[in-house]
Amino acid sequence: MRYVRDMRGYGANPPNPQWPGAANVCVQFVVNYEEGGENNILHGDAASEAFLSEVVGAAPWPGKRHWNMESIYEYGARAGFWRLHRMFTEANVPVTVYGVATALARSPDHVAAMQDADWEIASHGLKWIDYRDHAEADELADLVEAVRLHTEVVGERPKGLYLGRTSVYSVRLAAAEGGFEWISDIYDDELPYWLDHDGHGNAIRPQLVIPYTLDANDMRFATAQGFNSGDQFYAYLKDSFDTLYREGAAGRPRMMSIGLHCRLVGRPGRAEALRRFIEYVQGHDKVWLARRQDIAQHWRDNHPYQPQALRPSRMPRDEFVQRFGGIFEHSPWIAERAFEFELGPAHDSAGGLHNALCRAFRSASETERLGVLTAHPDLAGKLAQARRLTEESTKEQASAGLDALTDAERARFTELNATYVEKFGFPFIIAVRDNDKASILKAFETRIANTRDQEFATACKQVERIAWYRLNDLLPS
Repeated sequence: MRYVRDMRGYGANPPNPQWPGAANVCVQFVVNYEEGGENNILHGDAASEAFLSEVVGAAPWPGKRHWNMESIYEYGARAGFWRLHRMFTEANVPVTVYGVATALARSPDHVAAMQDADWEIASHGLKWIDYRDHAEADELADLVEAVRLHTEVVGERPKGLYLGRTSVYSVRLAAAEGGFEWISDIYDDELPYWLDHDGHGNAIRPQLVIPYTLDANDMRFATAQGFNSGDQFYAYLKDSFDTLYREGAAGRPRMMSIGLHCRLVGRPGRAEALRRFIEYVQGHDKVWLARRQDIAQHWRDNHPYQPQALRPSRMPRDEFVQRFGGIFEHSPWIAERAFEFELGPAHDSAGGLHNALCRAFRSASETERLGVLTAHPDLAGKLAQARRLTEESTKEQASAGLDALTDAERARFTELNATYVEKFGFPFIIAVRDNDKASILKAFETRIANTRDQEFATACKQVERIAWYRLNDLLPS
């Protein structure tokens, strides 16, 4: 069984994005242009729009036009857009537009203004509608038409895509379309990354993802538990920026996306908060203001796709066991059992796979675990002298100098090995990479005084520690 969601991402040590100017944070403003592309029976839809407006508790009106809803959307085109356009152009702030293709086609002056301001115009789909219940073929047809119409209206095909109201197929369809330099229908990170699976367990061509936001987004003016005033919006944006700026100064730069809608933040009682935030951001010197296409180009230049050589969660059973059957000494059954777990991308790291293998080891019977312990060789014992250790054990013992003992040291190890095995029934086990000859001898002499239960538990922990080191030789940490 495989778990296709990626809960690990970059993990504890994400890459430094190396933003231009050594910026602490990249700030990216998005203007969603949806007005004229929303649900409307004039557009061939079954009902009126009910999403993201000033109408509290709005519901679709099947087969009817909703005059209030229509005019609220029209406000975004007639007034809100131009307020935002003036604000950003006067501040010389770059913008990415998520443009619904049918909305752009109904607003040629707006498209010209976007282009004159050198705003990036990305695709926001064909229509501003919900695709969750669409058939895959129907959604694909709309995507193809969105690209065609966008190209016709704007004069060039869109480089990026954010559909917004997605289905389970949307990301896969966008990646398979092949023409998008970036996609943003994902909210799972604060840095771009390369996606090479479709979320359903299938490999796809590498697709650059620039994650988007629903929290630093003016849509919360129109949702429950959202922003009630411009001050709340400003405070949230400022706190988000301050956190990211401080983390960036400490060596962990990130990206901050701000989502905007002409009919929402374009209202004067909210626009002032946006203006104050723009001024606040521009009051800091370590900030890169960029369009999404600029971020995409930067990421391709500085962080190109690099496939991971080993992906345990994607391996067939035989390969998995062959690769990892020796992580626990001469005990391939542990890998066999771990393979049956719900493995996913989180197990494609040394730590992740170590957890899965340890689960198989820990859930085994005491007799089975004893078998793992007895499979380990004595330290500096007869197998080592006869060069009959596994490759891993040979390297590990050599790392602590156990392959170069004096006659006296070898005699002492031989004596301790015999005493230990006679008392406990299994060989002394220690992660030699954590130690040197002196500390190994000290641990040997100390642990012999343990009870069998204490030493069995200690030996099992050391077996797991050895496995961790072996996995770190094979997989990213």
